[in-house]
This record gives sequence, C-alpha cells and structure tokens, in this order.
Amino acid sequence: MRGVDDPGALAVVEGHPRPRVVAATGAARSRGVAPGSSLAGALAVVPELQLRTRDPALEAATLAELATWAGQFTSCVSLDPPHAIVLEISASLRLFGGAEALARRIATALPQLGLTAALAVAPTPLAANWLARARPGSVVGFAPAWWRRLDPLPVALLAEGGAVSGATLELLHGIGARCLGDAARLPRDGLARRQAGAVSDALARARGELPDPRPWFVPPEHFESRLVLPACVATTEPLLFAARRLVSGLVAWLAARHAGLDRCRLHLEHEAHPETVLEIATGQPGRDEARLVLLAREHLAALALPAPVEALRLTADALIRLAPPSGDLFGDPAAARDGAALLLERLRARLGAGAVHTVHPYPDHRPERAWQAAAPGAHPAPGALCSGARPLWLLHQPRALDSTRALTLLSGPERIESGWWDGADIRRDYYVARAAGAGMWWIFEQLDPPGGWYVHGFFG
Repeated sequence: MRGVDDPGALAVVEGHPRPRVVAATGAARSRGVAPGSSLAGALAVVPELQLRTRDPALEAATLAELATWAGQFTSCVSLDPPHAIVLEISASLRLFGGAEALARRIATALPQLGLTAALAVAPTPLAANWLARARPGSVVGFAPAWWRRLDPLPVALLAEGGAVSGATLELLHGIGARCLGDAARLPRDGLARRQAGAVSDALARARGELPDPRPWFVPPEHFESRLVLPACVATTEPLLFAARRLVSGLVAWLAARHAGLDRCRLHLEHEAHPETVLEIATGQPGRDEARLVLLAREHLAALALPAPVEALRLTADALIRLAPPSGDLFGDPAAARDGAALLLERLRARLGAGAVHTVHPYPDHRPERAWQAAAPGAHPAPGALCSGARPLWLLHQPRALDSTRALTLLSGPERIESGWWDGADIRRDYYVARAAGAGMWWIFEQLDPPGGWYVHGFFG
C-alpha cells in the first residue's frame, strides 16, 4: 500500500469462485505467500494476512500517474498496458549522463511515490519490455546483432505485447521451443500455415526489423492524484507520509511542464462525512517539494479531524510558467523574499488565514483610525494620509500622563481636529517628546474638557 511505509503482510487477490493471490508484499512472501497461491492456502500459511481485491481501474490510474511522473525525463512516453510504460530516451541521454545513469535515477526516485519497477533499456520498445520482465536491470545499446540478447528469454514473453495467443504458445511448447531464440529459428512459412504468424511479427518488431509505432501519452492538463489508506486514520500524524508521496508526483508533473504553482489543495476523504479541503499556498510560484511538504505538515498539525480519513487526494490546476534560474555574482537577491514568503505561509497554516495580516494606512486624520488590517500582499487604498512623524507602536487606548515635567518636547504642536461628522470628533495638539530614559514618545494635549496630557505611541 502506497499510503503507509510498511503495510505488513498483505496480498491482492482476484478470481471467483476460487480467488488466487496475484501480488503480495515482501512480509507476506517471506512467510510463504506467493503470486499464484490459492486464497485458502495463503490464509492457512498466514492467518492474519490482509487482503485487497484487485482493482483494474486503480491499476490503470496508477500507470497513468507513473507516465505523468516520467514526463520529467522525456516528453516521449507511451503506455504499454496493463503494467508497463515505455520511455523514448535517446534525446535525454546527454542531459542525464547516459542510459545507465538515467535508469539509476529513475529507480532511486520511484520509492518516493511508493512504487518499485523493473527497468530495462533496449533499442526497441518491445525488447525493453521483455528484458524488464525477464532480465530487469539490463541495458542493451545499439551494437551489431544486439538482438541476440533476446534469444535466451522465455518464449512465454511473446504473449506480452506481441499479440500471440495462448494456443500458439502451446504449439511452440509442443514442438520444443522454450526460448525466443528457438522460436526465431522456426521457418516463417511453417508458422504462417499454423496461424502462428504473430510470432514472426512480434520477433521482427522486437528486433527492429518492423516498425512498432506507439501513441504518445498525453498528460492531463490538471493534476489529480489519490491514495487510499490501508485503514481509516483518526489522527493527522500518519497522513503526512501519504501526503509526501502525492507531493512527489505533483512536483514531477510540474517539472515536465517547466512550470510551478502558488497553491494546491489536499483533500481528506472521510467515510460518512464531507471531505476536508486544505488550501496550501506557497507564497510564490515554484515547485519545491520540501516547501510543499513543510506547508502540508503545518496545515495537518493545526487540523482537528471531523471524522477518520480513508483516502487523500491532491489537486492542482493553476500552472505558472517558470523561467530557468540564473546565477548571480552576489548571491540570490530573491532568497530573502522567498524566506519571508515561506514564513508567512507557515504562520497562515499554523494560526489560520484570518490571524495573519498586514497594516495599511487609511485616509483619516485621527491616528486610531488612520490604519486598517489587510491581507498580506494587498495594495493600500489610494489617498492615504501621512503627514508628520508617526510612531510604529500606537497604543490601543491613549494613556493619561500625570505630568509632562520629565519630558522634553522636540517638535510640535501638530493639531488634529477631525471626526465631527461621525460623532467621534477629536481636538488635540500632538508633540514628539523625549522621555527621561531617552525614549521617544508621541504625546498630545486634549483641548476639549476635561483636558489633560496623554501618551499615544512610542517611536522605535
């Protein structure tokens, strides 16, 4: 199961009325459960074996997800159902350092998606498919008679992508053909008379003697990936592991398009409750996997689940084209802005979007009404007033002063007389004063009865 690190002893079964095991985890195989085993035999060996019914639709969706992910290595990807994809990598070899280096890179990156694969490299799609199934890890390049590397492979591979029927395979076994080399040495005329011409065609396509065109896979315009958890989860901590695997697929999808995003959505699906949607904003366009995982962690840590979660889904649709990064002699001038944007989004994720705001000036002469809270990044209202010195720290309510003898007036008065139209009128004379401790205060004298002096703010 891709949603957990270690699913334990688990098997996938299909068939009715006599179901059989079609796949098993390493823990199950180590205890004697093998593909092809009957369900009754598997349960006799491992009574606590977890069972999942085979889902062809889910397999097809996973194959398409893998093809989308592979688009970061080459734009020429084709599906080879039911279990394979083909990458045409000749144009990418120089970029990734050769076929073997690219194969290692793919094999290293796949576990981040919760997947493993049998890889092989060959000059033709069908040859690569056969080698991946029978000799995973093979790297066969263009060389004289390279196709001889296919001869030792089992003849049963002809059924994989070769359109060779089971009856034809029985015919080949009946005449003693056990490997592809044996089948290649059979006379083509004799095979054709026995309705086995598909064998010759398949071998010719695998060797490159006949064309083998494949339709290119077209990745979806909008990203959507889903992971089903092996059991419902009632706490948020285990959800981050599954979310990280979804993010890995999203980042690869973005890399294939040379694009980024500034927000995506993590959907938590519940069994009998509307799904919970977390809006993950990055602060600026990008495709940094670590950044997305960090923000997902902050959102999940602050979330109280309304019901247990049975599946996660990650969606994104607003792509933003990214220019390639350029070097700078004095470092990256955008690094400080990037750090500030990340801090802002982490605070939003942890405290809530409404708890984080900036302050904008507002066109009103009264100091307590000359500002307003605004969303970070929003533009201030036009015509904001900013006359005279203003402190950064304004008290919520002015504080009365017993005396001004300990203060030295540095500037003023600045008269503010306003607000008669809304019933909150004021009439004050403001001064900048130095306190005994060398602090800078913003004070005013109340001109209306009962009068008095007040401190309204402090300068830094």
